[in-house]
Amino acid sequence: MKFSIPDMTCGHCKAVVERTIIDIDSSASVLVDLGSHTAEVQTTAPAEAIIGALKTEGYTATRIG
Repeated sequence: MKFSIPDMTCGHCKAVVERTIIDIDSSASVLVDLGSHTAEVQTTAPAEAIIGALKTEGYTATRIG
């Protein structure tokens, strides 16, 4: 699944997003693209769990694929 995370703008943001998703599913594969403000995630976790965890960290995420 792919997420748009418009307020992810720097290396620190990238690290927080990656860590947050891995904390939900330690076997997840996360590919973050800062240029397009997106994250592609291969996981068994539901999108709502990822969106909620990112919101807790201060990031607005929307599933786009």
